[in-house]
Amino acid sequence: MITVEKLTKYYGEFPAVRDVSFQVGKGEILGFLGPNGAGKTTTMRILTCYTPATSGKATVAGFDVFTQSLEVRRRIGYLPENVPLYNEMTVRGYLLFMAEAKGHRGAAARKAVEQAINECGLAEVRNRLIAQISRGFRQRVSLGQAVLGNPDVLILDEPTIGLDPRQIVEIRNLIKNMAGKRTVILSTHILPEVALTCQKVLVIHRGRIVASGTPDEMISNLEAVRQTDVIARGAPDAIATALRSAAGVTNVRILHKSPVDGPSEFLVEYAPGKDPRGDMARAITQGGHALLEMRTRGLSLEDVFIRITAGEEAKHAA
Repeated sequence: MITVEKLTKYYGEFPAVRDVSFQVGKGEILGFLGPNGAGKTTTMRILTCYTPATSGKATVAGFDVFTQSLEVRRRIGYLPENVPLYNEMTVRGYLLFMAEAKGHRGAAARKAVEQAINECGLAEVRNRLIAQISRGFRQRVSLGQAVLGNPDVLILDEPTIGLDPRQIVEIRNLIKNMAGKRTVILSTHILPEVALTCQKVLVIHRGRIVASGTPDEMISNLEAVRQTDVIARGAPDAIATALRSAAGVTNVRILHKSPVDGPSEFLVEYAPGKDPRGDMARAITQGGHALLEMRTRGLSLEDVFIRITAGEEAKHAA
């Protein structure tokens, strides 16, 4: 659905984006992750035909963003970081105005507005002035203008910025519900946003793509070993022996030995890409012991982001 090849953008002598390449398939939600000033917004502005690139190529639904920009714009819904909402308009009036600005007329415009109101949960405020609704509803209105006309592609720049935790969850759920229906590129520097919403992640730093993959793949690539805490009741040494018998387990440590019939705690290590937890559970129960808890330790997406960007900073300093 979206293909980007060696995209580069200079502002004067400053390279905001350098040789960026990636693809997004139909119905995928892609998280575009990076610190402020990394090049996220510039890349999105190029994809929405808002600003031209210095070099490179980008296509949306097979149309070139440079030579076929009108066709691209017909297929894209764009939520910029700051949407110009008109406070003196009602929610429905604003959406109708935006639908007409996008080329919809009469019954088609009204239908597009009703669909956006329903999809973005705006029914209860449809007739209220935008000046009188909460920030969370204002962001829903902003998202509503992006989905007008049911576009194939949504490009969302920092869609939850400035919202409170409850509002963030609401907007996040709206976006997650679009998976499979639309192709979405979601730009953010908020790590939980990516982990909970996106199927794929790109990390951009200093204008370059420095990592890509699913959140789990990115974590696995940086982990030297995976660890799982196990709490079980029974003879500690016998439980440790049972855990070592599970395929893929490389090491077992007893962290806490309990008296007979009390719970003991173990740390089990295994290679990334392996998942012996099922075998571990069977080995414990088949040995006549009771499995009480199993909890996997691992890097978070925040850990991955910090390691990647710290590594890139070190390369830059060198």
